[in-house]
Amino acid sequence: MLLRLPRTVRILLAREPVDMRKSIDGLAAVVRMAWQEDLYAGHLFVFVSRRGDRVKVLSWER
Repeated sequence: MLLRLPRTVRILLAREPVDMRKSIDGLAAVVRMAWQEDLYAGHLFVFVSRRGDRVKVLSWER
């Protein structure tokens, strides 16, 4: 599968592992509070599990 994104879309990857039990709201809070990023800008926010075997990608599509 090929993922094609516009040049304006950034992919932000978490430096630290994230608790995968967090809901969408919990991950959105990380983006807003810890990363101080605009959740609605259309970027992709990538979170990795502690074991590194799972990822969650948060994005907002209008």
